Amino acid sequence: MQKLISGIQQIGIGVPDVHKAWTWYRKAFGIDVRMFEEAAEAALMTRYTGNEIHARHAVLALHMGGGAGMEIWQFTSRDPQPAAFEGKLGDTGIFICKIKCKDADFMHAEHLRRGIETLGPVHLREDGRKHYYLKDPHGYLFELVESDEWFGPAPYGGGVGGAVIGVSSIEKALVLYRDVLGYDHVASDESGSIEAWKPIPGGNENYRRVILRRSAPTAGPFSQILGGGEIELVEALDRKPRNLFENRYWGDLGYIHICWDIRNMKALGKELETAGFPFTVNSASSFDMGEASGQFTYVEDPDNTWIEFVETHKIPISQKMNWYLDTRKRPAGKALPKWMLRMLRFNRVKD
Repeated sequence: MQKLISGIQQIGIGVPDVHKAWTWYRKAFGIDVRMFEEAAEAALMTRYTGNEIHARHAVLALHMGGGAGMEIWQFTSRDPQPAAFEGKLGDTGIFICKIKCKDADFMHAEHLRRGIETLGPVHLREDGRKHYYLKDPHGYLFELVESDEWFGPAPYGGGVGGAVIGVSSIEKALVLYRDVLGYDHVASDESGSIEAWKPIPGGNENYRRVILRRSAPTAGPFSQILGGGEIELVEALDRKPRNLFENRYWGDLGYIHICWDIRNMKALGKELETAGFPFTVNSASSFDMGEASGQFTYVEDPDNTWIEFVETHKIPISQKMNWYLDTRKRPAGKALPKWMLRMLRFNRVKD
């Protein structure tokens, strides 16, 4: 069997306080379904944590309307470190987290009503989708962008819809994001100064910006709720970029990684190695995060941005009813029935 991409599973977000951050994300985006929460040591990540094992507290949260989740992540064995410089558009790494919405004008007005300041008005992208930007209390950037990929009702907000990733060369980055991960549909490819970016650090400079989506549908157990999302590659044309995690650890403050949910890790590994992106971390047969388990691996894109892959084995469908699903007992390419995925709503956290 070939590898299957079920969609972007989550973006890892390093924060100083997990619960304060998640409370804000629930208010701002409606991401309120707890998939797991665990305090443990990240024993397999020492390659990226100074050859020492460090402890962390993590929550994976989803939106019932659909989209990827947030893995909200806090070091507990050390003080998480910020970047030593102000990151700009085009600096290599994940610079902006995309959040899906059905109506950007409505969300913009609702954010202002809730006291959440935005970075300017709603803009119209080259591909016809409305979007706008805001910052969270940590200064992390988010893009609210209209989407047509939905699992269920979304009267407010939505899940993670992708990421803006700074790269030194879009052509080199396409080998991974387009050729291996299947983001082969170019929704937009523009160069120059972009009006909507003016309030963002580096926004007055010139860039090449390519927005990618998948032409093939996602497949696998969670494909209906995750969707394909989009990847936006940004290359600075006026300067040499810096790495957003320069001289810092995996897990420090900011956007740590972007993760894809997949089937058939062995086949994916062979394809990645052939393309020049061998696994740098591999949990081998399985990892266990208490309420969820599976196999995870990491690669680095051409600019050392961390890319994670997870083949999920067990997830909680309803923690209250002690109902867990073992996906290994189901056909790999078959999506879970909607009624089963809708049961995740019972894991909602209410403020």
